[in-house]
Amino acid sequence: MKLLIVAGPPSAGKTAVVRQILRSVAGLWKIAYLKIDVVRAFEDEELRAEFSIPTKKIYSGDLCPDHMGIMILADTLVWAEQEKADILIIESAGLCLRCTPYTTQSLGIVVLSSVSGTNAPLKMAPMIALADIAVVTKTDLVSQAEKEVFREKIRTVSPTIDIVETNAIQGTGMRYLMQAVVSTPEITDAKMIRLRGIPPLGVCTVCAGKQEIGWQNHCGVVRKLDSTEAIFRGD
Repeated sequence: MKLLIVAGPPSAGKTAVVRQILRSVAGLWKIAYLKIDVVRAFEDEELRAEFSIPTKKIYSGDLCPDHMGIMILADTLVWAEQEKADILIIESAGLCLRCTPYTTQSLGIVVLSSVSGTNAPLKMAPMIALADIAVVTKTDLVSQAEKEVFREKIRTVSPTIDIVETNAIQGTGMRYLMQAVVSTPEITDAKMIRLRGIPPLGVCTVCAGKQEIGWQNHCGVVRKLDSTEAIFRGD
């Protein structure tokens, strides 16, 4: 079974990219799909109805959706195997631009909107740096010059990343992404799957529900305004 992990900021076009992948492999491979979101999600229902594939969704609630994805990935792999899937696609909510949900033994796909601003790739550097391929959507809405600047900003973050420019609704340019999907190796040992990067820390008392402001009122990993690094503060 192949594992595809799709990340990217909200409204970048992640589900549109997933839909184009499903259209391209219809009748060739069986796909299982997991949607991770915070409060509500409907993508799983839409894709199940349109493509007759097994789908699941999970709401992270108070947890970071990418942290939630890490927690439930092993169970999801078991579920996809039970469904006899050839490819498991996991789509994250992508709320934290610092998170990098990609793992070993997977194809990491970051979806970026070309209308998000030419400096957007620099603001989400970790999400891009550890991905295998960047899919730039809505390219029909920007000028050629803007596309070139956007592409160069992606290259600034990750000089070797593969870049696919597309209008994901129409599917233009998607054949290059499909070549990457086809060439992605299957999982060889699920027990050895690891995160590619280190996720952001989530071990302060704000995370535990404490509402006071000011680092002086909190324990765990904290940050001062004039400090260049986070520090650990005991109780």
